[in-house]
Amino acid sequence: MPQADPLAIAPSDGGKMAKDPAKPGRTGRNAARQRGRQKPVTHAGERSPTPPAGAQPRIADSRSGRNASSDRGGWNARRAYAAIDLGTNNCRLLIAKPAADGFVVVDAFSRVVRLGEGLGQSGRLSDAAMDRAVAALSICADKLRRRHVALARSVATEACRKASNGPAFIERVRRETGIVLDIITAEEEARLAVLGCHILLEPGDGPALIFDIGGGSTELVLVDSSGPVPDILDWMSVPWGVVTLTESERFDHDDPEARAAAYTRMRERVMEGFAPFARRLPFLPDAERRLLGTSGTVTTLASLHLDLPCYNRDAIDGLIVPSESMRSISARLAGMSLNQRRELPCIGKERADLVVAGCAILESILDIWPAMRLGVADRGIREGILRALMGRDAPHPNRAAHEQRA
Repeated sequence: MPQADPLAIAPSDGGKMAKDPAKPGRTGRNAARQRGRQKPVTHAGERSPTPPAGAQPRIADSRSGRNASSDRGGWNARRAYAAIDLGTNNCRLLIAKPAADGFVVVDAFSRVVRLGEGLGQSGRLSDAAMDRAVAALSICADKLRRRHVALARSVATEACRKASNGPAFIERVRRETGIVLDIITAEEEARLAVLGCHILLEPGDGPALIFDIGGGSTELVLVDSSGPVPDILDWMSVPWGVVTLTESERFDHDDPEARAAAYTRMRERVMEGFAPFARRLPFLPDAERRLLGTSGTVTTLASLHLDLPCYNRDAIDGLIVPSESMRSISARLAGMSLNQRRELPCIGKERADLVVAGCAILESILDIWPAMRLGVADRGIREGILRALMGRDAPHPNRAAHEQRA
């Protein structure tokens, strides 16, 4: 099946975000101010689904265009592109076709695989975790074939970066599914997440903070959003995600005192990791701070904020939630037993043991960047990959028009 050469991928961001890290490492102040080589893709004309009663203000959705049959100015509207994001906890696929206002999603897949389960203790991906991931990727490969995908990029993140047998696992995936996974750097992960969700930032002046709470790591990105695409001013990746932080704390889930003590230790661990980045953040009045999160943690908590009976992407993606509500929900979840969390809609068995670690990370982010509101994005790396692929693949004569419209 067609795969994009990972070294050939450049961001479709008008050169505002770095294609490659400026230097090795997990923190990169101003590293992403280098100039890329691709022209931007048009993201105008977003739709805005009608929110349920009681919902907070929303930022418009830009994943699909107004007209699924439109052809982005005459080029290849029928051509399908795909992005696979294999994270520490989830395997996700998105297949889309270009449209005049962005792209139209034609297929999607998501499964919790817990690839990084036990990695912190063993330093290796377990056989059971690899089997789960390969099974999910086999489904993705079948969808790529059935949808006649013309170009795909598949990436793996923190679990494969850290595991001693990560390269062997990548080769197994290629051999058994035909999917070629690219183990991307933490900086590339941050860049793609920003590229995929920045359109949902609230309008405003001054720098904004975008974050991605993953299974194995959390990326924090400070951006200047004054242009059509954001300029990354500073960024950091810390090795704490919902899986790694959960596995760092073993305690009796039925003991209220043990739960409270564990949550405090989680918060302390994350704050220690955030400290270098926090010292570099500019001072702004709280009312002027803009904050946008993309992760299962923020979408889950937003669902609880709306008291949804089941998860509804149209109600969540682009939602603006008061930060105090997210703090209150985090404290409530941290105080619950494991069985109590399992019974909550939009959490269930798959997230019940991980959501508390996500709450600890989220509260720590609100400590270092105390915005009054939090934007919620159900999008990120996959959307960033798709925008880069489509921007790279656009015929040269049309690129100037795309840039002018953007």
